[in-house]
Amino acid sequence: MGRETTTGRVLEEMVLPALRRAGYAWTEQTRVGSRPNGRKHHVDVIATKDGASVLVSMKWQEASGTAEQKVPFEVMCLADAVGELGCSAAYLVLGGPGWTLRDWYVSGALRQRLTDVDAVTV
Repeated sequence: MGRETTTGRVLEEMVLPALRRAGYAWTEQTRVGSRPNGRKHHVDVIATKDGASVLVSMKWQEASGTAEQKVPFEVMCLADAVGELGCSAAYLVLGGPGWTLRDWYVSGALRQRLTDVDAVTV
């Protein structure tokens, strides 16, 4: 049995309508390269408008747990993908009520801890 995830519903109900309304075209669940561990890296959406592309990765956290520890790794992987693909930016969307570090991540404090991630917004 697969993992229960709400990310797909959030994507369909919130992110895709917002992209549509803003005039973006997009592809879903697209491979954007490999992670540092050699595994495939997929993003939820690559959105394109006026010749510029942005990557969108979504993480859902229902209760506090290890997903928060995965955020810096995802930011690094997104930064690599932005550089390799020539995208203009990447967005990491944090959904769900279980993020105890959400305010810290959104404040930009993570940027002080990581380098070469200016193209990624959490």
